[in-house]
Amino acid sequence: MNSDNTENTFARRVLINIGIVLLVVVILVVTIYVFDVILLLFGAILLAIFLHGLANISRRYLRLSEGLSVLLVSLILLLALSLSVWLLAPSVAEQIRNLRDELPKSLQNVVAYLSNFSWGKLLIEQMPASSEIIEKVNNSDTLTRVGTVFSSTLGILTNIALMILLAIYLASEPKVYIKGFTKLFPKERRKRVREILYEIGETLSWWLIGKGVSMLFIGLLTWLGLSILGVPLALTLGLIAGLLSFIPNFGPIFSALPAILLAFIDSPTSALYTLGLFVGVQLIESNLVTPMIERRTVELPPVLTIVSQLALAILFGAVGLILATPILAVVMVLIQTLYIEDVLGDKADNLPKDNAEENQNKILPTGSRT
Repeated sequence: MNSDNTENTFARRVLINIGIVLLVVVILVVTIYVFDVILLLFGAILLAIFLHGLANISRRYLRLSEGLSVLLVSLILLLALSLSVWLLAPSVAEQIRNLRDELPKSLQNVVAYLSNFSWGKLLIEQMPASSEIIEKVNNSDTLTRVGTVFSSTLGILTNIALMILLAIYLASEPKVYIKGFTKLFPKERRKRVREILYEIGETLSWWLIGKGVSMLFIGLLTWLGLSILGVPLALTLGLIAGLLSFIPNFGPIFSALPAILLAFIDSPTSALYTLGLFVGVQLIESNLVTPMIERRTVELPPVLTIVSQLALAILFGAVGLILATPILAVVMVLIQTLYIEDVLGDKADNLPKDNAEENQNKILPTGSRT
């Protein structure tokens, strides 16, 4: 009789374990298929944190409700963006057209310069000829996929609009979504879940502040530096440098390449000065702006940052590359709180110094905590 009970218990445990494994596999498969939606939601959360932070600042001076503050901030940002586009769009569009025309000339200058060296000739011989590239483009279906490109562009615009709409809803009533999420956990764990959510919000908030200051700093300094060096299309190149600095490690490389190529039109020395400018701007930014922000946010190891960027870029393309760093920041907070603190019992040593109560006050206005 006892042996039968033992066998039944063993069989039940095996079935439970198999069910858990199957459930985990199903969750992983579903997550992979809907990861684009998850990335979209994560982008909306980032934008919501940004909007909510600005709304909290406005509420210090205006006695408005939380939702109206977020709506006011969103309208101001939309007006500022529209005004910037109206003022800068003509010159930037003209410079982009010039950039498209000048880059082939600069490439020819680079090829001509490299052909003066034996190692340069060897490198050029390994590269496909321009006629082969043109032939491949003409023989491909690239020119016949206008509808696909148009539909993908509409898809991008739709996703952006949806992300903005979700962000406004999330920023207007964060306590509703936080309360609903914490109810998914047992009562004795809900307080800890709220603390972790506030830690994540604090980390992402300071990360966004750092990125905003960094993007503005790099864009302005690059524009001024390229103007002094006499590199053509300095305004557009500075704008590109500022926007791409949102992507750590790879963004500065992507933004430096067209500037260096355009500088080759003048001379190799000008290209060298341009390279020095980009290196100098990154050194100044990493030694002035980044240290001020790192004191208030989780520290991201460079190797893990690069690996996460490469992995998400391979799996999900440009969107994965853009969001890899904030996703890594969230993962680091979860590892610190759930494993290092709760499981191992170690004290927090690299999370924001503010305690959970102070974090709640910063992320959510008074009276909105649950």
